Amino acid sequence: MISSRQKTLMAGLIASAAFACSTGFAQGSPAATAAPAATAQAAPADAKASRPHVDRTQRFERMQAKRAQRLAELKQKLRLDASQEGAWNNFTATQQRPRSAATVRMDRAEFAKLTTPQRLERMQARQAERSARFTQRVEATRSFYATLSPEQQKTFDAETIHAGHRGGHGHQGPSEGAKS
Repeated sequence: MISSRQKTLMAGLIASAAFACSTGFAQGSPAATAAPAATAQAAPADAKASRPHVDRTQRFERMQAKRAQRLAELKQKLRLDASQEGAWNNFTATQQRPRSAATVRMDRAEFAKLTTPQRLERMQARQAERSARFTQRVEATRSFYATLSPEQQKTFDAETIHAGHRGGHGHQGPSEGAKS
């Protein structure tokens, strides 16, 4: 969900970009037309093509490490007994994102070459994969939750309430969440 603050920021950025483009094109100044060409020459195409893949891979690895750390902290807080270990292992296995060839994003240039029906089929297949993974996580979570004592369930509930809202945007309290 996009907050009102994010909507305002995006609208401002779009308006600024539109204004900058309209003034540059309306004036037809050599500086306005030369700037994009100079920027394109400054960064080689090879560096741009290889960098996003490396950044995405590094980001994925950092995300996996943070997820493993959060799960380890959760396990410590829950104080699981031996009978709950199997359900815990199943739960944690479903929380890890797979990094297989099927889940890697298609290159934008390659995606642009597809026809609209092919793109739609590709998007529908990815959506089905995500839905299947989500169903597995839900079932594993329910199964694990059923093995917990009432006290452990309270701890689990408190620790996982914001699990889907991580990402550095901070905690939104009840009053902030109601604004958007």
